[in-house]
Amino acid sequence: MKFEFLRRPSLVRRLVILAAGWSLAVLLVTALVLSMLFQQAAIRRFDQGLAELIDNLTAGATIDQATKRPVGPAFTDLRALRAYSGKYWQISEPVNGVLRARVRSRSLWDSELKSPPDLALRLAADPGKPIFYDTRGPLNEPLRAMATRAELPGGESPVVFMAAEDRSPVDRDIRNFVTATSVAFLLLGIGMVAAVVIQVRVGLNPLFALRHEVAYVRRGKRERIEGAYPTELKPLADELNALMAHNQEVVERQRTHVGNLAHALKTPLSVMLAESQAQPGPLADVVTRQSEAMRQQVDHHLRRARAAARTQGSGERTSVADVLDELSRTLERIFQDKGVTIDWDAADDLYFLGERQDLLELAGNAMENATKWCKARVRVRAEMVSPEWLRLSVEDDGPGLTPAEREAAVQRGARLDESAPGSGLGLNIMDELARAYGGALKLDQARLGGLSVVLELPRAEA
Repeated sequence: MKFEFLRRPSLVRRLVILAAGWSLAVLLVTALVLSMLFQQAAIRRFDQGLAELIDNLTAGATIDQATKRPVGPAFTDLRALRAYSGKYWQISEPVNGVLRARVRSRSLWDSELKSPPDLALRLAADPGKPIFYDTRGPLNEPLRAMATRAELPGGESPVVFMAAEDRSPVDRDIRNFVTATSVAFLLLGIGMVAAVVIQVRVGLNPLFALRHEVAYVRRGKRERIEGAYPTELKPLADELNALMAHNQEVVERQRTHVGNLAHALKTPLSVMLAESQAQPGPLADVVTRQSEAMRQQVDHHLRRARAAARTQGSGERTSVADVLDELSRTLERIFQDKGVTIDWDAADDLYFLGERQDLLELAGNAMENATKWCKARVRVRAEMVSPEWLRLSVEDDGPGLTPAEREAAVQRGARLDESAPGSGLGLNIMDELARAYGGALKLDQARLGGLSVVLELPRAEA
């Protein structure tokens, strides 16, 4: 689970991996090719030195007329005169497909140059063509050797000239070159990956900016996307603006329909209530009760429809402190005979992501219930709990509710005290309105002793 983010689809990661992978592959292939070319060039230069030594042997070698055996040149190279110096030469004769050494450089001392078993046959198959091979010297050092077949004047059979030299310096130069090339290309690869990351981040900055602007619109800080975007993103920004304008139009149309429906239903209900009150009797009592229930149900469902429509519109923000101050003043005046004191606290930069009327209804219902049932004190606190959410808590010092009563209190139409005025829809409306905004309502035991009503609501940035 720690590396779950690595498995999430990411455009940045995809671009970086593709570009970096291709760049590193090209660098790797280039480094390998350069190393191979350097190795081939170094070996080629080394082989040229062996060819020159063979030429000197061929030019200086003669045939002893008495023994009919080859005789080496008097002088070839100082290193060839020093024992085990790393530079060797040898003149051999093929006997039954096997090379027999006839003349050796002093540097070989009592050793012979090792050769592949089929060397004599290969030389015989293509006379005059040099053959290069790797072997081991008297001290087991790595040697680069060359052999060629030629005929000396006065000789009865062809001879094979062989020259070899310690290739350790060349191998060391090749290793040093490969190491230096690897380090250089590694640093270059790291630099290219960093450049790719920067390039991708800079190239996708407009996309990130568009994401932030959409978030600002959703949080109510802006009404539409206004940034200047590249040609590839401008159609997307225009389509988003058009979509938001269309949604706003749909929301306004829904509000109009909701208002018309409320007007159309409330008027006949009011007429029925007036007529039933004007003509008392058993039938009038039934009509009155049912009309009141119908009006309550209409109000309830209209509130739900308005709340759902509002949450689909462009984000508005409402100052929590202003709403709590207004409600506190109003409720303290209404319950002044009871001597209720409302202690509220909210930061000036705390905003509700929604309409003022909805926050008035949410906070108003909670604070009205608290002032109705408290003894003398009501405490209201609003605070930010995350960048996206705020918490509004209302506590009182009244009798409170048991856990079972708290669970039943949010049911639609539930009234725990039939003697108190009201429809029993207050807490249920708060719960459904909070849910419409993606929030929640929670009832608990207050620290003051009574009921605690906690609302989790969306927060708008200041």
